[in-house]
Amino acid sequence: MSTPTTTATPAIAIRDLVKRYAPAGKGEGKLALKGVSFDVPEGGIFGLLGPNGAGKSTLINIMAGLVRKTSGSIDIWGFDIDRNQRNAKRSIGIVPQEIVFDPFFTPFEVLENQAGLYGIAKALRRSEDLLRAVHLSDKRDAYARTLSGGMKRRLLIAKALVHQPPVLVLDEPTAGVDVELRRQLWELVSELNREGATIVLTTHYLEEAEELCDRIAIINHGELIANKPTRELVGMAREKILVLTLDRDVTALPGHPGFLKCEKTGERVLQITYDKDRSNAGEILSAVQAQGFAVVDVTTREADLEDVFVSLTSSVAA
Repeated sequence: MSTPTTTATPAIAIRDLVKRYAPAGKGEGKLALKGVSFDVPEGGIFGLLGPNGAGKSTLINIMAGLVRKTSGSIDIWGFDIDRNQRNAKRSIGIVPQEIVFDPFFTPFEVLENQAGLYGIAKALRRSEDLLRAVHLSDKRDAYARTLSGGMKRRLLIAKALVHQPPVLVLDEPTAGVDVELRRQLWELVSELNREGATIVLTTHYLEEAEELCDRIAIINHGELIANKPTRELVGMAREKILVLTLDRDVTALPGHPGFLKCEKTGERVLQITYDKDRSNAGEILSAVQAQGFAVVDVTTREADLEDVFVSLTSSVAA
């Protein structure tokens, strides 16, 4: 995991961002973002998480200039997206979820065309370097339609980098790719970050966010419900699980005030969930032994980001 550079000015500053879509018929329309405010620190990998429909895509599309906000402000690299639109757009590269290329362009032509759209002189273009960076040099002259899904994902990243933006937003970059390709993309993202890019990552793979991100914000129902360093966020999970293999068949579940949940997962196997702020493993083991069982084997599972995510989003929904 990278260490973000501490600076006075964040890479992205979002203040009181509201987006209300126009109503299809009667009513006020859907309120997709409800006064969201947070900063993305410069130099790190920032995770933006949330369930489907939470408002993540709306937020990214506003930053990309594809959706107009209702109110609030966004500064990208110090440039307001309304008052200084050109510089704000040049400061950010967006890698979308959808894979869309002209099937008759080669990867080299895709990058050259994108550079032309940004007005980059031919002598200053970095198409060959970018193809090497995303490991596509050997596909330089192949038609884009012949590339695998993982190659297309990497080409999208290269395309977002043609104008050398200091901020890169990756919207579900590993959606639909296999485990090996996902690992390759993780390595590429980490490498780009080490080279100085500030990364904003949205993902449904919580393992991905936990491994890559320095800091994570969670949006649910258009509201910011968490924004903390990753380790601190994971530390919010209080539940811990003990899996006990016992010396005999379990006919009646043991009970104790320290148990949040006690389940039989095998003839001689119990899975006990407890609050680690109120009990510890020793107390749980003693409680089971006091009820006549001998413990043959013990395994534990610590809470992870998925536990926190489910807890936070379900509590807001409730």
